[in-house]
Parts: sequence; C-alpha cells; structure tokens
Amino acid sequence: MRLLYSLLYVLALAFIFPFEYRKRPLNIRRRWLSEKFGSTGAFKTRPQPLANAKAGRALWVHAVSVGEVLAADLFIKALKEKHPGLRVVVSTITDTGQKVARERLSSMAEIVYLPFDLKFILKRAIAGLRPFLFVNIETEMWPNLFWCMQDAGVPVLMLNVRISEGSFRGYKNIRFFMKKVLEAVDIVCVQDEEYAGRIRELGVPEDRVKVTGNFKFDISLSGGKPSWGGLIRGPVIVAGSTHRGEEDLMIAVYEKLRMEFKELNLIIAPRHPERFKEVEELLLQKGVPFVRKSALADAGVSDTGVSGTGVSGSVVLLDTIGELSGVYSMADVAVMGGSFIEHGGQNPLEPAYWGKPVVCGPHMENFPFIEEFYRAGAAVNASREDLGDVLKNLLSSPEKRGSVGEKAAGLLRKNRGAVDKAVEIVEGYLKGI
Repeated sequence: MRLLYSLLYVLALAFIFPFEYRKRPLNIRRRWLSEKFGSTGAFKTRPQPLANAKAGRALWVHAVSVGEVLAADLFIKALKEKHPGLRVVVSTITDTGQKVARERLSSMAEIVYLPFDLKFILKRAIAGLRPFLFVNIETEMWPNLFWCMQDAGVPVLMLNVRISEGSFRGYKNIRFFMKKVLEAVDIVCVQDEEYAGRIRELGVPEDRVKVTGNFKFDISLSGGKPSWGGLIRGPVIVAGSTHRGEEDLMIAVYEKLRMEFKELNLIIAPRHPERFKEVEELLLQKGVPFVRKSALADAGVSDTGVSGTGVSGSVVLLDTIGELSGVYSMADVAVMGGSFIEHGGQNPLEPAYWGKPVVCGPHMENFPFIEEFYRAGAAVNASREDLGDVLKNLLSSPEKRGSVGEKAAGLLRKNRGAVDKAVEIVEGYLKGI
C-alpha cells in the first residue's frame, strides 16, 4: 500500500512540479526547492554533545495554509509562554501560509515548507530536525509523513480536527487506506462530538479520540478601534473578507440602504490583497462615493465622501493587510464574506469578539458551529435576496443589534479552552526530552 501510494504521488508530482516551482517568486525558489527536499534550514542536523543528546530536539507543527497557521499561532504562543526554551518548527504548504507564519511566529519558531511526501526525503528531514513530537493542525493528512514518523518512533498528534460531510464521504470510499494512515496517529483531538463520530468510523479507536473544542474560540485580539476610525461619522457596516461577486451585492444593498440611512458607511475588506485594485475599479465604475483606507491621511475631497471632519455616507475600501480584526470593533453590523457565494464563509468569531451582530449568507460550511449561533440568536442568517431587509432591521434597532452582539460574545466566552487542553496534552510528551 505504501509503495502504491508513493508511485501515485511521484506521478502527480511529475505533472505539478514545474508549475509549483515557476509560480514561486524568484527570491524564494531556491529555499522552496531545498526545503521541499528536506535538506536545508531547520532540517540541518545540529551537532550536540554526547552528554546532552536530547538537546535541540524540536516540536514540529504542520499548518497547511493561513487558517491552520492562525490556529497554530494560538497554540504555539500558549505553549511557549509555559516553555519559552522549547524549539518549535512550523511547516506550511502554501506561500500565503508561509507569509503569515513568518509574520506571526518567526520570533518563536523556525518556518519551513513541508517536504515532499516521499520516504527518502522525509527520512532526511526527520534525521536533521530530530522531532520529539509531530503535531498536525486540523485535517490535512500526508500518509508517508505519518508513516515515517511512526517508523522513527515520533508520536503524531492531530489537533483541532474537523471533518466536513463532503470530506467524510470521500474518506469513507477509501476507508481501508485511511485506517492505515490513521494507525500512525497517537491522538486525534477533534472540535466536537460529530467529528469524533466520523473519525471513529474511519477506524480510530475510541481511546485515541479526544473532544477538545475549536481553537478559533480562543482568539485574543489586541488593541481596539483603529486610530483612523475616528474619521468615520455615522453607522458602519463592515463587509469582511469578501470574494468576487460579493462586492457587487454589498454595493447594491448599501446604495438602497443609504436612501434611508443618509450617513451610513460601508467598509469593504476584500479577502485577497491582489483584488484591491479590482474592487476599486468596480466602485469607480458604479460611481459610488468611496475612499481607500490607505488614502485617508490625505482626506479632504468632498466628492469622495470625505470632508475635513471625516468620512460620512461613503464606502471605505480597506486596502491594507492585517487590520480587519480591529476594524470589526468599528462595526454596527458585520457581514461575513465568502458566505454569499459557494466558498464556505469566513470566520465570524472576530466580530463576535467585539460583541458585534454578525450576518452570514447561506454558505458557512467552513464554520459548522455557526448553527449554534443561529439557534441562540447570536447571529443572523440571510440570503442574497433578503440581505437588505436584514441589515435594515438591524440598523433600525439598537436594541436588536445589542442583543445579537451580546449573545455572540457570550457564546465565544462559553466555548473557550481548546488551546489549553491541547497544551496540556502536548506537555505530556515534554517530560521525556
């Protein structure tokens, strides 16, 4: 089975390798290539005195992309607070994951690309890194990686695991294979009982499955309202992490709402920075008053909706990176991007952290816990057709907005603790190093 998997992997790699190599910027291609072959940076063997043979061993944390890196960020920070001398290496697959990992974790961990999933490469990486524990964040599984860890006597943990209905159906079709892969995992920590049932059905014994909760509920957002928030006059809708097709919807809804709420402002935060220009051109095309956040320092032109006293009755295009979590503190209502198209939604917990009412579209599959929010009246579900009416009702009722926001913040507090549970489990493996 291992041989067949490796052969199929090599065939797939032969097709995608040229594309994967060329799509990287020139300045990182050499590092990407070396790390994918497990032969540089953190993977270099570190000579240790014989009397201190365990020194330098690492906790290897794998987080495929941005979402997993953000989850790993919470976990690693909590672990390093208790064990500041612990060596941590974080691997990712995507370039965006690398970027976020380097921004958030470079002071606490070494950041690398995950090596190709081939035995001879992984053996080299494991020998150089000398992990005492491998932690896989969420559900991405690399069979040879897990098997090589098992062969090397390195325990494998899966943390913050969720298995969507679609993924579960696919895994069940190859259950015989998945069972072999999961046999290499010592503990699987899942987000809730539903996922626990699915992972057990794939063949993981009861005693190796633990329900520990969702890391996302342990978010801690520093600071508050951004300094430029003082320029905003009037109520604010924040459309966070929008995708193509959703900006058109939000602009159309906003234009109708502004007929009744004259000072209403809309902050649009596109999910991907490369779309900032595209959304700016869309606003120009539709003739909607707007200002780029990056240009607020030069505000003063009336036809952009900006006056000497600030922004009112205008759209603000959030064309900067890393501010959205704080911008939610400015919202009267937050609308979740990625939920009005078939994308699966974006994280509603950041506005909930500030006690803001959250409106979600019909596609929140990436955040199944949202159903609990709906049932508790802590978020509002809207279709594309009734989004305008839902927002109008919330904007017209401060009491309703306050109630929904308070319930959201309460549910967030209630579900905290997953990170601490994960740290406690990992600490059990620290005793031997």
